[in-house]
Amino acid sequence: MQSGQMTVELAVLVPVVIVVALIVGNLMEFVDACAAFDRLSLDEVIAEGVSPAGEQNVTASVAAVEDAIRAALGREGSCDVEVRTERVSAGEGESLLSVAPLLTRYTCTLVFRPWPRELRLPGITYSAPLELRHERTLVIDRYRPGVVV
Repeated sequence: MQSGQMTVELAVLVPVVIVVALIVGNLMEFVDACAAFDRLSLDEVIAEGVSPAGEQNVTASVAAVEDAIRAALGREGSCDVEVRTERVSAGEGESLLSVAPLLTRYTCTLVFRPWPRELRLPGITYSAPLELRHERTLVIDRYRPGVVV
């Protein structure tokens, strides 16, 4: 064994261990945020999307759902929430009347931004992806509580 071999091995190994620890930590935080988001998004769409407080229009319900999910998640720096809606209509060419003509599809998206964005250590560079996205979709009838498709 040569003198200083362990020091050189440690100097090479420590940056790799730090980067792997950051990746694992961010992955665990993303999985935790996704698990909470999956439960919260469906609950908030049913609670706020069907009967929003105040104005009874799609814009008000989208804002109410976004605000409720953000407040319930409580991850201000690393996570953001986007909600969009679209009307669900019967397929083209169908001659029958739709049973539920006012169905609305809510698509809730969790946007996760890993920390740190970029890390440079001797011999290794860690650059996080711009953002990770996770979506959850639910179709409801906005004017009849309890009608979930």
